Amino acid sequence: MKKSVLLILLFCTSLFTNAQNKINWLSFEDAIELNKKSPKPILIDVYTDWCGYCKKMDLETYSNKVIIDYINNNFYAIKLDGEGKEDITYKGYTFKLKGEGRSKYHELSAALMNGRLSYPTTIFMNEKEQMLQQIPGYLSTKHFEKILAFFNTKAYIDTDWPEFEKNFKSNIK
Repeated sequence: MKKSVLLILLFCTSLFTNAQNKINWLSFEDAIELNKKSPKPILIDVYTDWCGYCKKMDLETYSNKVIIDYINNNFYAIKLDGEGKEDITYKGYTFKLKGEGRSKYHELSAALMNGRLSYPTTIFMNEKEQMLQQIPGYLSTKHFEKILAFFNTKAYIDTDWPEFEKNFKSNIK
């Protein structure tokens, strides 16, 4: 009896620990719905299945504990497949997959990236769902930490990037 209780406790502890070791990725629709009830900034990772740097960012940047905690505590995080097949309705319009083969793209990803389909691209929106910045390309853990803080603290309003970067204190060892 005691052994089974201990096994259950260990199993539950490992589930809780594992849940804290990854980003709470949401669908686009779920993040927008949550933002209506409890507003906070939105981070969108636009990726494709074939993108090597997208996979590298998942393995290195998005798996870092400091990054995971910072995103989970301060943003609604969306993982958006730039070639996803699912329709997404936003602000009264249904965005769909367009094209075929190598020239396919999801209309929402194209709209968010102003037609510049580059993967990965990290997009930041404020709590009012207004576009702040699209950042194309792979982002290392230390560089990404600065970018997250820049948008979360709203430093972008009154501080230029070089000044912010110069004064930033990293939590990554």
